[in-house]
Amino acid sequence: MKNADVAIIGGGIVGLATGWQITQRFPQTSVLILEKENELALHQTGHNSGVLHSGIYYKPGSLRAINCREGIKAMKAFCTAEEIPWDECGKVIVAVDESEFGALDNIFERGQQNGVVCEMIDEARLKEYEPHVAGIRGIHVPETGIVDYRQVAVRLGERIQEKGHLIQTGAEVVGIKHHADGITLQTRAGDFTAKQVINCGGLFSDRVARLGGAHPDSKIVPFRGEYYELKPEAEHLCKSLIYPVPNPEFPFLGVHFTRMIHGGVECGPNAVWAFAREGYTKSNINLRDLLEAATYPGFLKMACKYWKTGLGEMWRSFSKPAFVEALQRLIPEIRSEHLVAAPAGVRAQALGPDGSLVDDFLIDESDRMINVLNAPSPAATSSLRIGQSIVDLLAPRIQ
Repeated sequence: MKNADVAIIGGGIVGLATGWQITQRFPQTSVLILEKENELALHQTGHNSGVLHSGIYYKPGSLRAINCREGIKAMKAFCTAEEIPWDECGKVIVAVDESEFGALDNIFERGQQNGVVCEMIDEARLKEYEPHVAGIRGIHVPETGIVDYRQVAVRLGERIQEKGHLIQTGAEVVGIKHHADGITLQTRAGDFTAKQVINCGGLFSDRVARLGGAHPDSKIVPFRGEYYELKPEAEHLCKSLIYPVPNPEFPFLGVHFTRMIHGGVECGPNAVWAFAREGYTKSNINLRDLLEAATYPGFLKMACKYWKTGLGEMWRSFSKPAFVEALQRLIPEIRSEHLVAAPAGVRAQALGPDGSLVDDFLIDESDRMINVLNAPSPAATSSLRIGQSIVDLLAPRIQ
């Protein structure tokens, strides 16, 4: 059995950023990171589109807004110090007709309240930034950027290990036992003990929390985001990042164009219910995950509320022409032959029992555990700041 002062469950970017922040602030505190896979950052972090988000969309004063604003600064500084490539390429949010002006104005107002550097631009200015876009008005957000978050996560892991801390892969947590002086974590790689445990389990964070004795109201429901990639001959159609005006009734941003740090342009995602928590393809089906979501009252209520939007997302999943049509709203020159299928991602979305999609980061505390129960986008951008916030909660317990 191995011992540590603090054990972190989950080797994605939030868990690794938290571990790194502990080593920075409390260098004498021993840290253990348990990752169920044989490599770090394989799931949400490894399937991330790599956007350095500015925080323009989020409710002023929310954890997402605060952590994103501070997080993007911290992430850029970390990448610069570590010589990890990143690019402040900027993005435009595009209104294609006058019916979207009201929602665009609301986003711009949020950006102003959140301290985001952004500018409302007319069609002529929009064409200067993105000559092939179909919009008639837009918001330019110059501080938005791109990076490889898995590269960031791996570097965080290296820095943690260099300080003598342990990262144990292949260590899926299957049991949690509380004792008077600590917690035993039963894993597929053996048992580990810690004085404090931080759950950064991502797609399985709610199950880990329940293993630890917590009773979160929300449940993780997985949504798959499917992508295409532009062939090289069509990459000139997108210079930076191009986003539509999002549907204010649906907590996803709509299909968009993302230039990637290692080259290429990604198009997507849609947002469809995945039949497995790690359901990266349509054929990935896990009966436990499927039945758990399908019988959850919160999911049934959400499905009733968003059934029409959900059907549209499912149709785009099965129909490439429908997906192309959505992309053509932004860039009319896009054709089906310009697109090749790209790897999908799965978003861990916490869903409340009333059918509401939890719209903010959600962190729960007990005597010896801190559970990160909802960390959707922009969690990667915000990860260093989220880690700092978790260490603030942890500090009174280890000082």
